Amino acid sequence: MSSRTENWPPADAEPVGPHPDAPAPGTELSEHYAECFGCGHEVESGLHLRSAVADDMSVVSTFTVRKDHQGAPGLAHGGLLACAFDEALGSTVGNLLRTPTVTARLETDFVRPVPVGSTLHIAARLDGRSGRKTYVSAEGRLDADDGQVALRARALFVTVGVDHFTTHGDPDAIEKFRQTAEAEAAAAEQRGWDVNP
Repeated sequence: MSSRTENWPPADAEPVGPHPDAPAPGTELSEHYAECFGCGHEVESGLHLRSAVADDMSVVSTFTVRKDHQGAPGLAHGGLLACAFDEALGSTVGNLLRTPTVTARLETDFVRPVPVGSTLHIAARLDGRSGRKTYVSAEGRLDADDGQVALRARALFVTVGVDHFTTHGDPDAIEKFRQTAEAEAAAAEQRGWDVNP
């Protein structure tokens, strides 16, 4: 990302570390919403992206390209790959900063083709923060954490209030999300004794 990174993040952005309540390294992150195209298990043709917090407090996500993800014959659709990066970058910001954000800008560099059947390993990190703006970037490698670089991306996320979702979202979907979140929080509290300090 040499030529693109000279102004990334912008000079007014300050370094940002994870929130004190961010998941610890080694934590496998759950889907944020069962009906999310990026990470949800209820969307049959979705990406089914899986993420975990790495030792360096980056977030590593994996996505296996299936036939229904192709654009050109045998290759992943470029827009779908951008979607995978949006999900991975958003998961990084949401989980590490513990605040609601939305994508304001996403830039993706396609370095090499991503064949159907391959698994993309996306490593995303927080780059900086300025007011409501959070800067994050990622690199995607083919079939292994140290595989060939296939894509690079960077994004700007903007912090929003919960009213952003309640004003613009589907009320039934928001209620389902709320109920699921409450059930998961209760389950986490019950198994809290099982967590290694």
